[in-house]
Amino acid sequence: MKKILLLSDTHSHIDDVILKYVAQADEVWHAGDIGDLNVTDTIKKLKPLRCVYGNIDDAKARLEFPLHNRFMCENVSVWITHIGGYPGKYNPSIREEMTLNPPKLFICGHSHILKVMFDKKNNLLHMNPGAAGKSGFHQMRTMLRFVIDDDKIKDLEIVEIGKK
Repeated sequence: MKKILLLSDTHSHIDDVILKYVAQADEVWHAGDIGDLNVTDTIKKLKPLRCVYGNIDDAKARLEFPLHNRFMCENVSVWITHIGGYPGKYNPSIREEMTLNPPKLFICGHSHILKVMFDKKNNLLHMNPGAAGKSGFHQMRTMLRFVIDDDKIKDLEIVEIGKK
């Protein structure tokens, strides 16, 4: 069983509220637009981190993190990317792979809109944690927490960090 904290779009921002939730997780997953690598360096000092780079991230971030991160957590196949779209409107660059080899859990960021929905066509759960940072049009800073237990994704919780 793994307790996961999922965040995205920090845009160089990390604070004590985010770090409180980092401390409670077994792993932290970041879906891109890190901004300053101090964000990921700080998280990595506390917990294992799985991360992808986003469209605002510089060459250093792109050397450290991949564009797509596919892995197994317990018995759940996971795919994290920054600009992925959502069921019915996936990014054209991933549509073919999504059809041929869909994960059980697909995660992206970029939109700053928290969204969790089931994709019936590809039989997968889609998650976007919204934005944890202070830059962007969103009003509420958000993250997601959940548990992966064997092949089950459960105990999903929306974390509202506060107004930006």
